[in-house]
Amino acid sequence: MALPRWFPVAQKEAVALLKSKGTWILAPLLVVWGYGPTYQSWDVLGPNVTVGFVQVAGSFLLPLGVLLLTYRSIIQERTSGSLKFLLGLPLTRTDILIGKVFGRSVGAVLPFALATVILGVIGGVKFGLFSPLRFIGVFLVTVLYIVVLVSVATAASAATTSTVRVTSVLFGGFFLLLTLGWKVVGVRLYLAVTGNAVNPLEPPADGLLFAILRLSPGRAYRTVTNWILGLANSGGQYTSVIDVLYPGISTNEYVVDAAFSGQPVPVYLHESLALVVLLFWGVVPLALAGYRFKRGDLA
Repeated sequence: MALPRWFPVAQKEAVALLKSKGTWILAPLLVVWGYGPTYQSWDVLGPNVTVGFVQVAGSFLLPLGVLLLTYRSIIQERTSGSLKFLLGLPLTRTDILIGKVFGRSVGAVLPFALATVILGVIGGVKFGLFSPLRFIGVFLVTVLYIVVLVSVATAASAATTSTVRVTSVLFGGFFLLLTLGWKVVGVRLYLAVTGNAVNPLEPPADGLLFAILRLSPGRAYRTVTNWILGLANSGGQYTSVIDVLYPGISTNEYVVDAAFSGQPVPVYLHESLALVVLLFWGVVPLALAGYRFKRGDLA
């Protein structure tokens, strides 16, 4: 069977990323970032606290690393003029986008996979045998999250015409607002829509609030991985979710189970639908950028 036309582009991108020192520096940083057992997490999860380490490794630092490794994927080719050379080959602009996303995703997944193995070994030795199914499940969802991040970064790189613009869009907008600050932004958006202020320690049982909070790809990712971990329905980091439900501890995380205690939960807040949010972020921005990229000037 013949390889797809975009395969050489993907291979080139993956090899280039894997030859970069920054790619492999990310792996030990993720291990240090991810490893953080607490008494409460051990008490609730037992050996599966190791699975939680993978979720933490996939939150905040991983998105930043992936964006840094991929945000110039198209803009660099455009400014150097090599994009015109690529299009001189039997490749469409869609082929280039697909190849970039696939290749850079492979290049970004491998250091994360290494970090996951190290966290698994450390956690297994220190805390005992964890559930391999939960571990693999969280790993696979994180791989999907990486592909989504690469797709968003490639979309921004394809839709803009300068490094300054793509940097502003990805790091000033996507990372700061949607990844780091969405809990604050989402609550303020809810206030603007409904006029109702939110006490973060006692959030209202309002499906709209939790739906808004779940629009962030990062919080959608943690919602799915918390579900796999067997924790409460929330887009917060697993340690914060445990703290909300742990006796004698209060924290300002938004947990559906705590807010809707004893009340019916809207079906659209089911954890599985957070996968739809992730897929949306992986497909729609790239499709829109692809439309612009196919019709735009290469200059």
